[in-house]
Amino acid sequence: MTDFRFVTTAVADFFFPRQCLVCGCILPADRKHLCGDCAEDIPLTYYWDREHNPMADRLNDLIQRDLNAEDFAPGKTVTYSRAAALFFFRPESGYRHICHQLKYHRNFSAGRAYADMLAQRLAGSDLFKDVDVVVPVPLHPLRRFRRGYNQAEIIAEVVSEKLGTKMCPGMLRRRRYTGTQTRLDVEHKVRNVSNAFVFGKYEKVWKFPKRVAAKASPSHILIVDDVFTTGATVNACARVLRERFGREVRISVATLAAVGDV
Repeated sequence: MTDFRFVTTAVADFFFPRQCLVCGCILPADRKHLCGDCAEDIPLTYYWDREHNPMADRLNDLIQRDLNAEDFAPGKTVTYSRAAALFFFRPESGYRHICHQLKYHRNFSAGRAYADMLAQRLAGSDLFKDVDVVVPVPLHPLRRFRRGYNQAEIIAEVVSEKLGTKMCPGMLRRRRYTGTQTRLDVEHKVRNVSNAFVFGKYEKVWKFPKRVAAKASPSHILIVDDVFTTGATVNACARVLRERFGREVRISVATLAAVGDV
């Protein structure tokens, strides 16, 4: 930070003090979003270095259950889906405010900063280096109109840039408005998002990059959202992509946070 920027930040902070998103303490001029202690203590998952982790295992369990129901033939499988989140999201923890600031308070600066932290780790992982296309979980048009933006797209844009691939925001479309899922258990969440997504009709919105178009279909799709809870939403998205591109395509997931210890 230049001296000029430091001085202007300090002056602005005098009149409009910035607070740590986690603990609420006043931030010094050389800090953004989190104080030093909270930045050091962020509960990272390290899932980007573990192909088999609780988040990935839960997602693959849901996918396998779908396959068994679709085919009426237990035992059929698809390419294993990888999954990673930057940090753990716990209701009692102040770190939940990182996601809430982006989702409900239009804090795009913080959202992009922590999306970049996630993206750096994905880009440095052998598990995600072959991603062809990044697809954000879509909002229903009414909800997007009311909110004014899709937080998953903001995260996905940063991730796709860091991975050196393309974000395709129109590849999935949310056709059914679903209520909040905060208080629903796994089974109710699965039913709540059943058939909520369809494949996007307008190819010009999500046209593949040349290296993917040459193969006619991607080999590794990364679905991006803000928070992974039960996995029901991203699994519903993966189901649509699997129906379109087949079982051979790896469909993985990345989020800013994962609820609990999944």
